[in-house]
Order: sequence, then C-alpha cells, then structure tokens
Amino acid sequence: MDKRNATVAVIGAGDYIGAAIAERFAAGGYTVFAGRRNQDQLAPLKARIEAAGGACVARGLDARKEEDVTAFLAEADAHAPLEVCVFNVGANVNFPITETTERVFRKVWEMACYGGFLTGREAARLMLARGGGSIFFTGATASLRGGKGYAAFASAKFGLRAVAQSMARELGPQNIHVAHLVIDSGVDTAFVRGRIAAARGPEALDHLEPDQLMRPSSIAETYWRLHEQPRDAWTHELDIRPYRETW
Repeated sequence: MDKRNATVAVIGAGDYIGAAIAERFAAGGYTVFAGRRNQDQLAPLKARIEAAGGACVARGLDARKEEDVTAFLAEADAHAPLEVCVFNVGANVNFPITETTERVFRKVWEMACYGGFLTGREAARLMLARGGGSIFFTGATASLRGGKGYAAFASAKFGLRAVAQSMARELGPQNIHVAHLVIDSGVDTAFVRGRIAAARGPEALDHLEPDQLMRPSSIAETYWRLHEQPRDAWTHELDIRPYRETW
C-alpha cells in the first residue's frame, strides 16, 4: 500500500463499524489511531491492520472526558497530520419512557452527543491550524425520528446531527469537510443478530436474505468515498440502507 504522512482517528473503534473504518483507512495508507473504552479490546484490530502491512496505534479513552479526547487527538496529530476524524460512538438503548432513568438518559446523551461535540471541536482546532481535513459522524435512523422506547437514544442522535450541521456550515468554507452518515438499517453484528433471534427465534437467522443486514465494510467504504470527494461536490448528509430496507 502507498503510505501517507497522515493519520485517521476513530473514536468508538468497536468490533464492527469502527473496526471496519479503521481497517479501510489503514488499507489506504493512513496511520490509524483507534480509541475505545477498553484498550485491551483493540488488540485484535491492531493485529489485523499490522498483519496487512498497515499502522495502528491503540488507545483507551472515554469519549465523555474532555481531557481524554484532547490528549488522544493531539497525539494523533503529533504523530502525523490529522487528516480524518470519525466519531462512531453508539449508545443504542431501548426503554419505555416511564422506565428511562435520569442516569440512562444523561449517560446516553453524554456518549452519543456530548462526546461528538468534544471530538468535533478538538479535531476542528487541529485541522484549522493545518488548513483542512474531514470530520465524520456516525448517525442512525434515530437521528431523523424518535421511535418507541428510544427517547434517550433519539434525542442524543438528534443533537449529534445538529452539531454536525452547525459545524459543516461553519467549517466548510475553511476547507474542512464535515459529514453525517445516517445508517438506516440493522448492521450485521452479534448484537443485531442476537436481537433478531430473541424477537423471532434462532431459526430466523437461517432465513436472512443476502444483504438484508448492512455489512460494516460497506459503511467503511462509504466513509472512504466521502473523504475522497472533491470539495466542489462535498456531501454533508448521506443516508444508506440495504436494498430491502423499508423507509
């Protein structure tokens, strides 16, 4: 692969979407700085990237803590110019409104919205000093509409979308591409497959059609293409879903 003197930071480098984004940009020659709560859980991702000839720095961090986010992105930028920053923290929970505790609501907001603000702000500070870059946010169906039991999650994702819109209008003229990706589908993860099995029985998994669930690698490829867009045709918001998904 062609090595680039640039880094990509992925905050929320989980086992599926975050890992796929990290691997796609590593394959494109970027050094990946991968961050998540438990640093030990990043070991398999780091090993895969390095086995493929890429470079990955794994760090433990809490996206809700300003000092963690600031230090993580500063280290990435010091290693090589921070060219891309992806905020991919999930926080998907479902509770009836009467069972949504104050703690749950606040924690989900901190993870999915406040953490995105901290990430976007710190990435913008670094990229403005260097004259450009890309800041991307992972959204969901809940970014656009609140579903039954999703008051906490939807409000946080609505807020993250608003942060992204405001940043795009402010930073676009300064050569920073801000984009918000609405993933309007179930993603092929162990969590989603477990929910399908719980709702419809384990045998339902045997009847999933090809491409009924969205592959993390497909999401990662979408982020790669967003970053590669010429700036005379930047996309701010993109919604993606499998061909069978109703919407």
